[in-house]
Amino acid sequence: MKADKTPASQTLMRGLDIIEAVSAGVRDIADLAERTGMTYSTAHRILSALQARHYITRDPVRGYRLGRKMLELGYRAYSQIDLTRLAHPLLERLARETSDTVHLGYAEQDQVIYLDKIASRRAVEISSRIGGSKPLISTGIGKALLLDADEAEWRQVYERNAHLLREPCTLEQWLQTMRNYSGNGYSYDLGEDEQSIRCVAAPVRDHSGRIIAAISVSSTLEYMSPGRMSRLAPSVLKTAKQISAELGAAGD
Repeated sequence: MKADKTPASQTLMRGLDIIEAVSAGVRDIADLAERTGMTYSTAHRILSALQARHYITRDPVRGYRLGRKMLELGYRAYSQIDLTRLAHPLLERLARETSDTVHLGYAEQDQVIYLDKIASRRAVEISSRIGGSKPLISTGIGKALLLDADEAEWRQVYERNAHLLREPCTLEQWLQTMRNYSGNGYSYDLGEDEQSIRCVAAPVRDHSGRIIAAISVSSTLEYMSPGRMSRLAPSVLKTAKQISAELGAAGD
């Protein structure tokens, strides 16, 4: 038998073709193969992989259907769109009040993924972008996303990512910093990501009280003295709590 030399990208595209065919109502493997132009054996192989990862499931009566992983991803995508829509007017107001760059982001593994960004009215460049990512460990918004984690998780984040910090920081210093931020309910970036940038960040919670996102106000050292950062914290916290309330979170 000839070895399968299908490029990984082609296999991925075939997997997506199968998912789309199942979502369109194709339930039988022979019909899936015909619809997607694959051989029966190729369709069976890819279906098996998708079933193992719960993207596709098979009902004995109704045949192949979308699996729980698709439901989970769809819910997350919907939640992110809804979150951004609800948060945007409040982020715009915070940006007007501060004249600084305002971000909204969520955690994915050890990264912050930026969902929204309102640019500063000052002549300041912040290297983030919507859809882009930065490390949790080195950003204020990333640390805000970790405020409810326990010390074991903080330790793991440090051990995986300490090399990404711009400023040297021992494990004990990192843990003490996170303890302080957790007690305050907000966090800072003190140059750990970009040495000239400072930010104040606070978590956004859903109806269950779980942290699902965070917001931040960022600018350069010129505009972000320690005193101003301290004065900004209540405004950032207030906006984060207003966004949380829009998502059904209980008030204090």
